[in-house]
Amino acid sequence: MLYTQDRTEQRKFLAHAWQKFLDKKVLDPLEAQLTQVIEMHPEYHSLINNIQSDYFPEQGKVNPFLHINLHLSLREQLSINQPTGIKDHYQKILNTVKDPHETEHKMMDCIAEMIFSSQKNNTPMNHQAYICCLETQAR
Repeated sequence: MLYTQDRTEQRKFLAHAWQKFLDKKVLDPLEAQLTQVIEMHPEYHSLINNIQSDYFPEQGKVNPFLHINLHLSLREQLSINQPTGIKDHYQKILNTVKDPHETEHKMMDCIAEMIFSSQKNNTPMNHQAYICCLETQAR
């Protein structure tokens, strides 16, 4: 159910997967990926069940659900090397920052920038701008 436009359903799926993890129940592969990301973010553990909460960046709040989904999106891109060469960008950034989690965060900043720009300007996502952002992160 993660692949839905319904915010509440997406959040329920994450919360359910996290609870299954905490209860030591068998997870399906997607739930295992989700809980691995959640586990890396202890600051989100108490927020995962607050599926109705709003998070406003202008108030300095990070949306834990968006953050987790950006990790998953990036990992999906890396698993299929799309856009072409994304694995090379990952490796270049990793060589610079020396930390896989921080590397993902730097790359996720580029994804978020691309999405924000697309929404703000009501235009298709600019994948070339995304790649340029990744190249900047590798420096």
